[in-house]
Amino acid sequence: GITADANILISYARQAAQQYLLTYNEDIPVEQLVQRLCDLKQGYTQYGGLRPFGVSFIYAGYDSHYGLQLYHSDPSGNYGGWKATCIGANNATAQSLLKQDYKDDITLKEAKEIVAKVLSKTMDSTTLSSEKLEFATISLNEEGKVVYHLYKPDEIDALLKEYNLGGQTTEEK
Repeated sequence: GITADANILISYARQAAQQYLLTYNEDIPVEQLVQRLCDLKQGYTQYGGLRPFGVSFIYAGYDSHYGLQLYHSDPSGNYGGWKATCIGANNATAQSLLKQDYKDDITLKEAKEIVAKVLSKTMDSTTLSSEKLEFATISLNEEGKVVYHLYKPDEIDALLKEYNLGGQTTEEK
């Protein structure tokens, strides 16, 4: 989508989450934050002279009410909850692969393998590398705390190598 629109919406989401935390002394529930963002996005589709936000989002988060959650929203402000989803070029193919391979009792390792497979089959590139990908996971540790992990380029290259999907690694260049 349009990066400037994404930045505005991310700033709005941060502000809404902080306001909720200040008011209620707890983190905002994931769906409530998604709904607030989508209400804003939808409002821009109703009036002449306002351009709708040109960005779709995938939201992943955790709250004590519903646990781990995944949502997708489009520029019109529509949103929905998913077990697995994608956006962008070739998303129909990716959705088909996710529907075929996803199961409810999936492990983190299996999920990473499915994501790597989906990316390898849907990206407009012959080889995958950390220069073209960003990868993050959200999970719960043994104590029940949320763990957000944003993968470093060398970790992405190692992941691609593990599933025989990568080209050159950053060390080989």
